[in-house]
Amino acid sequence: QVQLVESGGGLVQAGGSLRLSCAASGRAFRISTMAWFRQAPGKEREFVAGITWSGSSTDYADSVKGRFTISRDYAKNSVILQMNSLKPEDTAVYYCAADPRNTVVLTTTPSYGDWGQGTQVTVSS
Repeated sequence: QVQLVESGGGLVQAGGSLRLSCAASGRAFRISTMAWFRQAPGKEREFVAGITWSGSSTDYADSVKGRFTISRDYAKNSVILQMNSLKPEDTAVYYCAADPRNTVVLTTTPSYGDWGQGTQVTVSS
């Protein structure tokens, strides 16, 4: 099992940037596909970005391509989501997810067995 703790959320103006970090513990981190999801009020939880264990493959939702970047920091056992050019529609609770059984990036919530508690991102206009 991988334990995940998100940080870095907050309030930012449109056009600004935030850097989310997901600190992971457990040996399964090295072989886990990691992903970020988000959920806005009244909306389904949706895929944002994902990365394989090696960092060799990434995937992004169309809505964030060119603005968000997902990466791994192996020294700190963390996965990073750098969010630039933020828009009000990016406002949501952002969740980090992992599953050591995954070898490719998957985009559905049932594909991930380990979840963080979430961090709130609010983008004002």
